[in-house]
This record gives sequence, C-alpha cells and structure tokens, in this order.
Amino acid sequence: MIYFDNAATSFPKPLCVRRAALDAIRYYGGNPGRSGHALSMRAAEKVFGVREQAAAFFGAQPENVIFTLNCTMALNLAIKGILSRGGHAVISSLEHNSVVRPLHALREAGTADYSVAEVRELDPEQTVRNFRAALRTDTRAIICTAASNLTGVILPLQELSALCREYGLLFVVDAAQGAGVLPIHMQELGIDILCTAGHKGLYGTTGTGLLILREGVMLDTVLEGGTGSTSLELEQPDFYPDRLESGTVNTVGILSLGAGLRFVNHLTPAAIYRREFLLCRYVWRELSLMPGVELLTRSFCPGEKAPIVGFNLRGEDSAAVASYLSRRGFALRGGFHCAALAHRHLGTAGQGAVRFSPSHFNTDQQVLLFLNEMKKIQKNGCKSG
Repeated sequence: MIYFDNAATSFPKPLCVRRAALDAIRYYGGNPGRSGHALSMRAAEKVFGVREQAAAFFGAQPENVIFTLNCTMALNLAIKGILSRGGHAVISSLEHNSVVRPLHALREAGTADYSVAEVRELDPEQTVRNFRAALRTDTRAIICTAASNLTGVILPLQELSALCREYGLLFVVDAAQGAGVLPIHMQELGIDILCTAGHKGLYGTTGTGLLILREGVMLDTVLEGGTGSTSLELEQPDFYPDRLESGTVNTVGILSLGAGLRFVNHLTPAAIYRREFLLCRYVWRELSLMPGVELLTRSFCPGEKAPIVGFNLRGEDSAAVASYLSRRGFALRGGFHCAALAHRHLGTAGQGAVRFSPSHFNTDQQVLLFLNEMKKIQKNGCKSG
C-alpha cells in the first residue's frame, strides 16, 4: 500500500520514533510526577525533556506546554477555557469540526457565540477584512487553522495576529496541518494559544497532541483531577502544566513525539515543506490536465498552500474514488474530512473530496504510479476497479 494520507496521520513513522516508543515501554514505565521512586522520576525527567523540546520548537516556555491526546482535545481545552463564561469568537470558513463543534455546543447551550469569516483564496487582505467585519464588542478571540486540512490554503496568520493585538483579543491557531512543515513560532507570529497534533507532521505516534500557551494566558479548566501536585487541595492547581493536565499522561506517545521533534528539527521544516510541496504541485498540475478532474484550489504556489491537494472526479462520489484507489494499492482519504464548514464554503457538501497528502517518505515513483492510476479512473470510472 502506497500511503498518501499523512494529513490524517503520518505513516510510516521514522525509525527513531519507533525506537523511542519501545524504549518508553521497556525503560520508562513509572508514572511521571506521581511517585518519588526512581522509575517515576526517570519517566518524569524524560517527559519534561520533551516539554522543553516542544517549547523550543514553537517559541514558548516549557511549563506552558500541555500534553493532550490530539489536536481536538487541545482545541476543546482552549475554546471552552476561553468562552466557558460567555463571549464571542470569530473563526474562518475553512475550520475543522474540532473548532466548529465545541463552538456550536456552546452556542446551543446559550453560553457563547461565534461568527464565520470567509477565507478568500489568493486574497489574504480581503480575508483579514472579513475577519475584521465579523468582530463584535463581546469578541474574545480569533480562532483559525494555520492551513486547511481540505485545500491546504494557508491563512494570513501574521495579519490576523495584528488584528488581535489591535482589539485586545486572544489569537488561537490550529496547527494540525502546519506543524512540522510551516514556520510556526508563537512569539514571531504573535500566537497566544497554539493547538496541534503530535502524530501528523511531527511524526509522533497517535494519541499525542499539544496545547501551548503564551506566558500570562490563563484558561478555565475543562477537566479536573489528579495532577501529582497540591494533592490535599480540592481545587485544581492554578499553575501550568498541572492546571490543564489532569490524569496520567501518555508517556509512550510523548517520548515518541520527542523523537519526532528531533527528526523534524534535523531535516528542518523548510526542507520537509519543500519536498512535500514539490510532490503536491506536480500532482496538482497533472490532475489539472485530466478532463473531469475538479481541483479544490485555483493555484498551487509556495507559501500559499500546505502540502495537500483536494480534488474530485466529476460524476463520481469521493468515497468511491478513494475506495477504488485503495483496491489498487493507494491510501488516500475520501469523504468529508471532519470539515463540514469547509465543504459548505467550497460547494462540495454533496460529493465530499479526495485528499492527496504526502510525507517526507514518499517518492517521485510512487507519485507517478498514483497519477497513472488516476488516468485509468478518469478514463474508465471507478467501477472498473
């Protein structure tokens, strides 16, 4: 199976990540921060080391790095931590359900509200104007994806950050499709809260995510419980990471994430982006020449798109196309990609979309094989497979 579904989770994992996960099981089995014995202390030291790595990678302080199960959990902690007592947020028209659904739930409960700002491909200035127009007197945050998981469109983070500074708002970024390939540094971009997956472009195992806070940002809690600190108090700790990190952490996943961060740092996000972008641009160009193929973006230029190509085959259901490709030995995702808002924005809510998303490990030859298969589908349809 040739794997082109790295926007869902990266595969294969680097050898160093696999080794780190095995070492965690073999040597670091104590519960970090929960006991004073050597095994617990050894595990705690390794976990803190990854906290330091993530902080350095994204431009934050180690104590403000919160380990989560995934980006969805990080976004829920951020969104509900900001709006649990009311207020309003502005989001983009390309957001994942992990942003939209928590906000919808808050709206349905009568707790908070949100507005959607249309993203204009190739027109970042208009996109920012749309965000500005959606602001209200009770707006507390702008929440947006770094790059769409459906189209790869990169949002104007620097400009949106400036808008937040102008109005005294929190700037929350979903970096699930940007971390590891785009230059995301919290201080340089003015990001207050960064949420990301650890298992996609950072190459950790599944069950890993990060919530990273700018110094001074305090969130209300969503989960409360054991933290290994202030254990005689009934109130949740008021300091990070303990305030938002209740329960035993995923030591195996966290140590794998540390190895993934080292892997990405060694190659550099810029080099990874360049490699994956060139593969995607070639696919985008070749698909654009095939009659009946409908691309979800109008162009594919560096700095404008993350390494994702969304497309459809006219007259074919996207899930059927992905299923055909699976039978032919290619792993791509079809359907709706947990992105209802984005599909409505793009006009693909009926058909869904097929998504091509490579990783550092994919080769030119694999891409050529995929394109040859697409030519067969384009000519004969999915039923022939």
